[in-house]
Amino acid sequence: MNKSVKKFILAPMNLLYRINPELDLKILYRLRTHRKLNLENPKTYTEKLQWLKLNYKNKLLPICADKYEVRQFVKKCGYENILTKLLWEGYNPDDIPFKDLPGQFVIKVTHGSGMNIICKNKNELNNSKTIRTLKRRLKEKYLPCYGEWFYGVIRPRIIIEEFLDDGRGYSPVDYKIFCFHGKPKFIIAHVDRFTNYRSNMYDLEWNPFQNISMKDIDPNLVVEKPKELDQLLKCAEILSKDFVHVRVDLYILNSKIYFGELTFMCDSGFVTMNPIEIEEEIGSWIEIK
Repeated sequence: MNKSVKKFILAPMNLLYRINPELDLKILYRLRTHRKLNLENPKTYTEKLQWLKLNYKNKLLPICADKYEVRQFVKKCGYENILTKLLWEGYNPDDIPFKDLPGQFVIKVTHGSGMNIICKNKNELNNSKTIRTLKRRLKEKYLPCYGEWFYGVIRPRIIIEEFLDDGRGYSPVDYKIFCFHGKPKFIIAHVDRFTNYRSNMYDLEWNPFQNISMKDIDPNLVVEKPKELDQLLKCAEILSKDFVHVRVDLYILNSKIYFGELTFMCDSGFVTMNPIEIEEEIGSWIEIK
């Protein structure tokens, strides 16, 4: 859906969120999941994510939701070595030193999701268009009605990082490790993000989940167990220790681990799983008080 159309349609929900956030989330939850949201006694994974939006105000969330500030958090956790190389950062797109950048890089706005600019050949990049795009994206805000209060708290800026590929022009496997109270529980491995995007879900022993239906999950996809699995899980454990729940995104390239991001609400907290018994089991890993 076009972003402008989406903003127009959800404008009344943004107003409702300011007046009655619980009612707003109940309506959106019904529309997105086709289920009734139980906030009084939440049981499923997605129900508890909505509860966390309303009740979990960890001061680290705005820091770690920002793509620049999270780098400092990763350093403090002792993992500076897994950060991708930072080529430039700033608030004004006009200041980007395009001529000094390498042939490949990734441009990100630090409060955005799905708004990265992947440059595989600097000579083919339209600098003026890129600057205009970034100025527009810096002004964009997360829709309040989704309840993800921690996005955009910190003034957004632009960062430019090194581009990671496997040597063939493909992005490396994206290991999304779902952690609960500082403990990794399962992994969703994503492949071919920019070409033939697919993913599959594995337990900590790298056994694929059986008979589960979830957005973007392809049960026929076989992703090889990474030799660095123990290192991935240890890294995720350290980075998730301060949170009730977080998804730790990591990459492996030439046997080296790289940090992607920390995500607190996968698909804004609306990514349902079937059968519902599996989602209830995962929900039980989130302890709420």
